[in-house]
Amino acid sequence: MLALGMLGIVALIVSIGCLICWIIVLIKQFQDAGVVHGIIGIITCGIWTFIWGWMNASRLNIRNIMMIWTVLILISQVLRFAFGAGTMVTMPTGSAP
Repeated sequence: MLALGMLGIVALIVSIGCLICWIIVLIKQFQDAGVVHGIIGIITCGIWTFIWGWMNASRLNIRNIMMIWTVLILISQVLRFAFGAGTMVTMPTGSAP
């Protein structure tokens, strides 16, 4: 159970990191591409912001932020798998009454 608690803390930190990266790139998106692109970035929950960020990473000098965001997304996916596998072990296996 302690391992699941630690995974939860790591998942929270990774999620906060992703949120910070999204906000940084979203601000750049509003500044560079305009209000319409920024609003689309908000509406699509960051998917368009992520794609737009990679498309413009070199030009806007945000390649490091995009690399960090990409790594955090990959870590997030690994943690989701770990949580899924971890909770399967702790599920009750008794028969129905």
